[in-house]
Amino acid sequence: MNYHEIKIVSRKLRLNQTPGEKRLWSLIRDRQVDGFKFLRQHPILYDRQGNDLNIFIPDFYCPKARLAIEVDGGIHIKRKEKDLHREKILASMNITVLRISNDELLDIESVLYRIRIKLNPSLRAGRG
Repeated sequence: MNYHEIKIVSRKLRLNQTPGEKRLWSLIRDRQVDGFKFLRQHPILYDRQGNDLNIFIPDFYCPKARLAIEVDGGIHIKRKEKDLHREKILASMNITVLRISNDELLDIESVLYRIRIKLNPSLRAGRG
């Protein structure tokens, strides 16, 4: 994939968010979670061979915390191996992946707390 193709794919993903992604985005955008900036469908380059770029596009990404958030729907049940492989590559780049199922979004406060813990590990000791 070249740079132009990556921009097109990212743009399409931003325009076609799932209901769960839209809901979570409305709560984490504009530095609403402890002042951390999140990007939607931001490409992360993991390999380059000439002009061919290999990328991952997580649902949300916080560059400062190196945190990628994936909102998983039913399709992820069928792609667990691919997702695990992807997580290993991201981990080798010091990027943590937080997976959130659509069902978990029903308890949005719990989801936001899990995100805050990833952003601020010191919160783990007590619910802050």
